[in-house]
Amino acid sequence: MFDSLTDADVRELFAYDVVEDDLVWELTRSAVEDRPDPEPCVLPADLDAWTPDLRLAAVLSVVDVDRLCGADRVTYLKAQERLNAAGAAAGLRALTAIADVYDGLDVEDPGGGASLEVRSALRWTRRAAESELALAHDLRVRLPRLFESLAAGLVDRRRAAVFVRPTDHLPAAHARMVVDVLMDDAGRLTTGQLIEQIRRVCVDIDPEAARRRYESSRADRRVVSWAEPDGTVTLAGIGLDPVDVASARDLIDRLARRRRSVDPSKTVDEHRADVYTDLVNGRAAGADRTGDGVAGRPGSVHLLVDLSTLAGMNDDSADLAGYGPIGADIARQLVDSLGEGVWDWTVIHPGTGMPIADGTTRRRPTASQTRKVRARNRTCVAPGCRMPVVDCDIDHTRAWAETGVTDSADLAPLCRHDHRLRHQTGWTYQRLDDGDHLWTSPLATSYTTSGADPP
Repeated sequence: MFDSLTDADVRELFAYDVVEDDLVWELTRSAVEDRPDPEPCVLPADLDAWTPDLRLAAVLSVVDVDRLCGADRVTYLKAQERLNAAGAAAGLRALTAIADVYDGLDVEDPGGGASLEVRSALRWTRRAAESELALAHDLRVRLPRLFESLAAGLVDRRRAAVFVRPTDHLPAAHARMVVDVLMDDAGRLTTGQLIEQIRRVCVDIDPEAARRRYESSRADRRVVSWAEPDGTVTLAGIGLDPVDVASARDLIDRLARRRRSVDPSKTVDEHRADVYTDLVNGRAAGADRTGDGVAGRPGSVHLLVDLSTLAGMNDDSADLAGYGPIGADIARQLVDSLGEGVWDWTVIHPGTGMPIADGTTRRRPTASQTRKVRARNRTCVAPGCRMPVVDCDIDHTRAWAETGVTDSADLAPLCRHDHRLRHQTGWTYQRLDDGDHLWTSPLATSYTTSGADPP
């Protein structure tokens, strides 16, 4: 696209003051020069620190990403995402500007007028226009710090949108507190991890309100079904107890995996669906086709809770593996009524956040080293993964063939997918002194994932 441009053309296109910087200008020149055998393109060393402005846009516009080394391609991608975030903020600002105009008109329904204007101008549906206007209003008016972070490229549009719905039940002041607590970490969390943290902070900010919402939803629990376009039907429970669901999922998963060992022609998901319908239709005996009696045993549950919460000294949320944060009073009720279920538990020191005790109600306790790994990690330690530790493999961070020993300090939980991927793609990782894990990719880029994340 830029091969035929002269130096003067580039200066006119990007404005002289933008490319005045020698480094930017040299990049621009190297990108547009017609070379029979182009040399590799090298990005500025500090590009990660550049703000998403016209200067960054000018450089990225003329860089040939195919001429970058592997690590620089990742840097380019991150820089482009910062620009995208700033562009998204500008678009949302334009939406609210149109809404402001309609608010100033003497009309009966200014919101409807703004929606009609937007969907007419952009050829959007009414639902899309209303949804985007609502998002723009939430970010600019209800959560202004979040909007500023989007405009600065510190969070992307996906993460910004994630804050809106989980906090819409809160007063504006409390919703802004959630943003203040999580904003510094939002950029390093996946949207799934961020949603879980938002839920946790919402519970911790006002435990009593969280308890009321829980009880209200439980009072409205129900089972619903609806037809899908392909002719199948979806059956779902709404407002269910999280512990009952966690236990049921574990039981269904164990039964499905045993079935697959007998009938590998179906996927595990297919077996899970068959077990589910067998159980709800009263065919429990048929669900356990391996004959080992597993259908008669409850599913297992893993609860992570700090000691002061158990003692009633505070109302910090606990963590239920596979579900996420639950209220303190719910956690205490569960511990008081373990019943005959299979439970793993970990007590966290309220000051340090480190595990100080753990146990199980299993008849056959897990190995000591496995228990230590499960006590210090909630999930798979691969970047962005949230698979509960109880469903993970225990991996050697340093290959056993190299060390000849199995040391708990060198063990970490990896889900089956990431365990396999780590060995097949050349990624490596190591546990750091603070419990975090440093991952290194084949492109020589590094990522740090949290090793111990207490409730």
